[in-house]
Amino acid sequence: MSVLIGVGIATTVGVIYIGKKGWQALHKAVGISPGVLVYQDPNQALTPKDMRWRQLALDPKHLVPLTQQQLRQLQAIDDRVAVYSDYQQSLAQQNITATMTEQQFVLHKLLHTRLPEMLASYYHLFKQNTDCDSAKNNNSFKSRQQDEAQQLLQAMLDNIESRLESLLEQMQSQHLQDLRVMKQYMDSQS
Repeated sequence: MSVLIGVGIATTVGVIYIGKKGWQALHKAVGISPGVLVYQDPNQALTPKDMRWRQLALDPKHLVPLTQQQLRQLQAIDDRVAVYSDYQQSLAQQNITATMTEQQFVLHKLLHTRLPEMLASYYHLFKQNTDCDSAKNNNSFKSRQQDEAQQLLQAMLDNIESRLESLLEQMQSQHLQDLRVMKQYMDSQS
């Protein structure tokens, strides 16, 4: 009887072990790792503490007063900056020295200096207005200040995004032009 129970336990452990190894081998064969991929709902509310930046260096506390739309816009800007940075790194790996245009310089200054400064100013204005809520006679003035600050910040984010988009379009146009030149050269050689 005990032999039968021992054989049953050994068989069960063996089946579980072989099943687990087979499951891992299946995942390895298709190129995924079990338990690594985690679904994130794209419509889920963003929190400044949970946001990860690939290129931008932004203080999470300065992002607290921003709207969800602005947080998503900042995340999109960061993603586009990462694409542009990857392009610059690929040029460096090919030993190609790219000249920096005025547009690139201005955009770099906006992204890495002016954007953090503006977010800090907006945060301090927002914090000051919420800390000073005891003075009730200035509520309309505070509201106008916050509305103007919101509009200025949104205008700057839109400006940065359009400049970055323009730079990425120029980059793509340059690559397309390079391919056209290469094709013309190949056609002329045959």
